[in-house]
Amino acid sequence: MQNTKILISGASGKMGHAVAAAIAGREDCTVSAGVDLRTDKYADFPIFDSFAALTEKPDAVIDFSNPAVLDDLLEYCLTNGIPAVLATTGYNEEQIAKIRKAAESIPVFFSFNMSLGINLLVQLAKKATAVLGGQFDIEIVEKHHNQKLDAPSGTALMLADAINDSLNNEYHYVYDRHSKRAKREKTEIGLHAIRGGTIVGEHDIIFAGHDEVITLSHSAASKEVFAVGAVNAAVFLAEQKPGMYDMSAMLSE
Repeated sequence: MQNTKILISGASGKMGHAVAAAIAGREDCTVSAGVDLRTDKYADFPIFDSFAALTEKPDAVIDFSNPAVLDDLLEYCLTNGIPAVLATTGYNEEQIAKIRKAAESIPVFFSFNMSLGINLLVQLAKKATAVLGGQFDIEIVEKHHNQKLDAPSGTALMLADAINDSLNNEYHYVYDRHSKRAKREKTEIGLHAIRGGTIVGEHDIIFAGHDEVITLSHSAASKEVFAVGAVNAAVFLAEQKPGMYDMSAMLSE
């Protein structure tokens, strides 16, 4: 059986702990090491404060850290030919361009959400849009905990992009309505962010038509669903050629 050695970037954070716990229950992969500014050991693998300090080459990297880490992470992976699972949110357009460039040389798994359920929601949203698009107004509402920094969430944008792609990219996004007094335009996709408490992640896609409303929803009860998805991605990616991969590519295998 394949035993994929995984490096966890952001190992000391909540998602780093969740990834380590998910790997601990599997036989097809192990944690080789972690990278984090906080190096307190909590499991049977070492944690280093930089990629340069690593002593063992992994088969894949899972990154749940911060967008500021991207340059160092990509440099390490490109130098050593290591596949990268990028699960951090909040990347800007310039950083996404760097990710796509890196994928020309190494396998890169990039998704704004590692949940199997969310990626099913994407497919359902595309199907609904194909049937309802042009007749129903589309709004996306996302809810997260009060510590989340970016808004709207990367997942909400992923859903909006998938819907807009199904509409030939003829729609535009509206993030807030308080600043203008005007009727809703037909080609709008509204995105709304709610922050509060310890909400792990909830996403609703609302198709509002004449006298009827259809809502597609996903709710995550814990961070474990994202950790499990990232580990599955790392095991999958370790066997792939250079290129950009996402959940749909993995599920089609």
